[in-house]
Amino acid sequence: MNILVTDGISPEGAKILSDGGHRVHQQSMKPEELLQRIPEYECIIVRSATKVTKEVIDAGTKLRVIARGGVGVDNIDVKHAESGGIMVLNTPGASAISVAELTIGHMFAVSRFLHLSTAAMKDGQWPKKEYSAGIELYKKTLGIIGLGNIGKEVARRALGLGMTVLAYDPPFAPMDFIVEITTKERLLAEADFITLHVPLDKVRGPAIGRQEIALMKNGVIIVNCSRGGVVDEEALLEGLNSGKVRGAALDVFVHEPPTEAERALFNHPRVSVSPHIGGSTIEAQDRVGTEIALKVVKALTMKR
Repeated sequence: MNILVTDGISPEGAKILSDGGHRVHQQSMKPEELLQRIPEYECIIVRSATKVTKEVIDAGTKLRVIARGGVGVDNIDVKHAESGGIMVLNTPGASAISVAELTIGHMFAVSRFLHLSTAAMKDGQWPKKEYSAGIELYKKTLGIIGLGNIGKEVARRALGLGMTVLAYDPPFAPMDFIVEITTKERLLAEADFITLHVPLDKVRGPAIGRQEIALMKNGVIIVNCSRGGVVDEEALLEGLNSGKVRGAALDVFVHEPPTEAERALFNHPRVSVSPHIGGSTIEAQDRVGTEIALKVVKALTMKR
């Protein structure tokens, strides 16, 4: 069968697809080109850049499988695909370690001004006094909203750093280590750091907005390495400017790349940012490519 890969796949993943007897075409495409070309393929594999919309699905008259190498599937119209008998696949755990490590890395950066001191020293400054009021993660309380694959990996690392971990996740499943499961209200009130690892609820909107920030302790640090929009960006900027929020770390934004209007947030001196690279490590890409390829081969075999 013909498989279109629009956002890249690891060499091992491509080999698995080819060894499965499939013809693999790797090419990034603009939306209009994708609409023209999708009728040629039984399967499309994407990451976050390509949007598999209702229009793309309707144009893909041969489509049997849509696969995303990554955690979420918010760039795919899943309901419309499944209503037409098209299988939708993803790799929810393959990049969990990489995202968790970036989350912890951002926490260190904001706590010790690493993003600021790096820029200042490269500019010829020696800002020892300016950045001497950092804080330790040790014995601080980390609140994790969303205890899925990524949230659990963050919890493991936080416990290893000597942090107290509170977690809120309604569909909680038992783990092989102990964190305290609590209410969202208590987590917001007691956590020194809050990190989110949940999908964006397009109906309810942000999981953290003005109301939630008002419940937090003064000097909280907020980390979002999940999805743009999970944290209300305007409310977060207000919290930073008022001093309620000590710092923030963002790997994801409502608009990617952020618009000119959003520059006030990611240019804020107490915000550490990265360009949506949570799962972008060599190890994660290898795992994602292998896992999604194996799933696609199995699914296409079932769909013959």
